[in-house]
Amino acid sequence: MTKLKWSKPIGAICAIAIILYGWIGLSQSPQPSVRLTTNPPINQVQPLEAEATTVLGSGHYNPPVQLMLQAVDAQGQSLKNAKIHLQLFTRPKNVWFTTDFPIVEGTKLLDIEGNAPTGQLQVQQTLPIRGTYKLLVAVNPLVANAFEPIQQTLTLTLPENPLKFRYFGILVVILLLVGLLGGWVIGDRQAIQSGEIVPQKVRLLLSGLIVVAIAALLFVNISAELAESHHHSMPGMEEEVPLSSKPAKLQSQGLYMQLSGDQSATVGQPAKLQVSVSDAKTSQPVTDVVFKVTTTQLENNWVAFAYEGTPDSNGKLAWEQEFFDGAPHSVVVEVAPQANATRKFQPFQVAENIPVEGVAPPMSVRLISLTYFTAIVVIGLLLGLWLRRRKTPRASLTLNRSIS
Repeated sequence: MTKLKWSKPIGAICAIAIILYGWIGLSQSPQPSVRLTTNPPINQVQPLEAEATTVLGSGHYNPPVQLMLQAVDAQGQSLKNAKIHLQLFTRPKNVWFTTDFPIVEGTKLLDIEGNAPTGQLQVQQTLPIRGTYKLLVAVNPLVANAFEPIQQTLTLTLPENPLKFRYFGILVVILLLVGLLGGWVIGDRQAIQSGEIVPQKVRLLLSGLIVVAIAALLFVNISAELAESHHHSMPGMEEEVPLSSKPAKLQSQGLYMQLSGDQSATVGQPAKLQVSVSDAKTSQPVTDVVFKVTTTQLENNWVAFAYEGTPDSNGKLAWEQEFFDGAPHSVVVEVAPQANATRKFQPFQVAENIPVEGVAPPMSVRLISLTYFTAIVVIGLLLGLWLRRRKTPRASLTLNRSIS
């Protein structure tokens, strides 16, 4: 009777243990996934410098990073005939520790969907700021029910340029020395002349600090305004954007290709673009071709984005990209036949030059930066006062002893 009494609880415990074991084993078994690799490795990549150019002797320029996404099944084999949708987002906004491009923080940098016959999607993308980027990846089969769709979130962290820390350290030391010198002078016990509230040296020092603070405030605000207006027209004037040497629409060798989408862009907002190719006579879409897209910043001639892939079933390739630098960009698309295509033709190109409107950093960001610099000077000032006051009693004590 006792055995029968305990048999039911023991059986229930065993059943629960079997279910949990099976659930844990299932959760730990390999699942279809997306692998991300970069070339060069991400720890060897640096953010884009504000004035980077490909001209020798100018600001350092790093070529765009190659992002390679590979969809694999549970056994680690590449998924064939897939469609991969990639969305790339910059690091979240942080007003207390901003980057060189604060407007770009927390925005969508790229949105593209392409066919991946071998389960691989490759893009080249210039990464403008430091921090952790988020990649939202969706993989779907081109043939219905060929495999289960995959939804995955990936991240990559871009380190800051070490030179930025060196320059910042030098600036902090200079500001501390300025404050230290001011505190040392103010802390000196100077005689006050008749009609004066503070000694003349102190008044001159305070006046100098006020002038420096005003100059710094003007510099921060004027430089921000110049950055905003540097790449777009003044009121009543049209922006000068160089004309593209290639048309946006072209009929060649029996094909008609057109590059369309937004005619202008704004920093911080993705622009929508699309290229399509069709038969010039029948207007039917052509799909056995390869598109090669290249976006180049025209002022300093560096590549912001590049992609090579095939069109969809409608002969189109659509994507969104953010022009994070407020300068005109050139978007060039070259079409060429696939290796196994029945229609052979010489590659040709369409292009569009897009004006980009720069956006100045918010006033809050400017004021926070100015507050940091002012705080460093104040710390130096207090340190100088403390050192001066600490030395003064000793000097007075030594003088009294010598007199006695």
